[in-house]
Amino acid sequence: MRTHTRRAVLGAGIAAAGGSLLAACSSGSAGTSGKDHAGRTVSRPEGPGGFVSPDGAEVTAAEKARATKGGTVREVALTAVATRLDLGGRTVRSWAYGDALPGKEVRVTAGDTLALTLANHLPQATSMHWHGLALRNDMDGVPDLTQRAVGPGASFTYRFTAAHPGTYWFHPHSGTQQDRGLYAPLIVEDPKEPLKYDKEWVVVLDDWVDGVDGSTPDAVLAELRKGMGGMDHGDGSMDHKDMKHGDMGHDMSNMSMTAAAKPASGDGPSRMMMGATSKLLGGDAGDVAYPYYLVNGRTPTDPETFRARPGDRIRIRLINAGGDTAFRVALGGHAMTVTHTDGFPVRHRDTDALLLGMGERYDVLVTVKDGAFPLTAVAEGKKRAGLAVLRTGGGAAPDASVRPSELSGKLLTADRLTADPAVRLRSRRPDRTVTFDLTGSMAKYDWALNGRPYDPDQRYPVRSGERVRLSFRNTTTMWHPMHLHGHTFALGGDSGPRKDTAIVLPGKTVHADFDADNPGLWMIHCHNVYHSESGMMTVLGYRK
Repeated sequence: MRTHTRRAVLGAGIAAAGGSLLAACSSGSAGTSGKDHAGRTVSRPEGPGGFVSPDGAEVTAAEKARATKGGTVREVALTAVATRLDLGGRTVRSWAYGDALPGKEVRVTAGDTLALTLANHLPQATSMHWHGLALRNDMDGVPDLTQRAVGPGASFTYRFTAAHPGTYWFHPHSGTQQDRGLYAPLIVEDPKEPLKYDKEWVVVLDDWVDGVDGSTPDAVLAELRKGMGGMDHGDGSMDHKDMKHGDMGHDMSNMSMTAAAKPASGDGPSRMMMGATSKLLGGDAGDVAYPYYLVNGRTPTDPETFRARPGDRIRIRLINAGGDTAFRVALGGHAMTVTHTDGFPVRHRDTDALLLGMGERYDVLVTVKDGAFPLTAVAEGKKRAGLAVLRTGGGAAPDASVRPSELSGKLLTADRLTADPAVRLRSRRPDRTVTFDLTGSMAKYDWALNGRPYDPDQRYPVRSGERVRLSFRNTTTMWHPMHLHGHTFALGGDSGPRKDTAIVLPGKTVHADFDADNPGLWMIHCHNVYHSESGMMTVLGYRK
């Protein structure tokens, strides 16, 4: 098996998308901003010349600054392989890390060096992105931008310092592979952990289509890319149960909300969704009608059971690894205290339910009662749900169709949180504002940023030391969870929660401020895998 070193990979030239990372070309644009037809300021990308390389000296210096004396090296071997997965009552063929879904958790302590060797036994090239981590740029796992893809039969060692404690996860950044079984939690423990709890439960949410009746994520994307033309999408005419915070959907019937029953190009039935609406998400809830919604890889008819004792204080780490689904989560009979979002602490807030967009994470504390309780993850607007069970005593297990009352109780979203003072950004005016209009439609499936589909040779420039404001303006009729690689930002301003993924509702503008302190080339994209693969992603580049 051939192993690529970091230097050999970059030295070979990452040119598949039209340009080498290390090439010195003239900029494709004289300026970085302009006016659109409405007179609004719009940022413009530049060509590939004059930017810090993923393996440049600036990247090495930033990684050295993250290193901690006394940190250990944690070596992990992982294999990406085609395999059979038991979802609980349904076995499918898919791709996964080993034979588990989710993949086996990786756990390190802040300051440790993670050295994870990925062996690719898949029929396609792959990669591994470390979602939410501020790490060295050449380990970020974006083919044709920060590394060369890991080909079939090859391996690659990702080696970096895990500097910040928190709840993270990893997945490919290669096509639609994330919507298969290729994902797993990464937990970075705090050596000075301030929270007190008895047990910890890592909960990964997912929407599942791969291997069901011949479906694959690639076939789903191909169907979506045909667009819907004049078809009416998300008109709200379905029979939805109106709830305090918008529609969750209670119908457990089979795919009553798909656009058509006809097969999609010989790769399973149509998976295009119509009529999925949510007030909480501003209207249209999603594109894909998934046959299953999973909690820790299990269907609601055969859920995972987590065991504890009455009175235990449990830390639950929630991760949304879905491709096209926001989840509304509640634990029956219990309130939750939110302590972290996207790995970073917040001022504690109590809530009955949480909303997680794709890529988001929340940590909560719960003091558990005596009995068996449903942890229900409703696919927001899609009339289906995932389930896990918390058991501390006797009694019947919750039924798959259970909908605890907490789901329609007090619901907390990220914009109502405040950063813990220890991680709050220092008050400072932005030195640079980069504006992104989120553009496109379901009719043409032409998702993009500022009307430009993804081109790795187009970069929006920033400079080290700047306070940068990202201004996301959603001009579409769908919600988008926007994700920034290699950094965390303050949502809505200095005191806002520190996050790397934020929901942007239709017609709304979201500001995200961060300090430019991690040189390299970094992706910004919608974490709906079908939107990003259709063009809604771009690159933020540090100027030399």
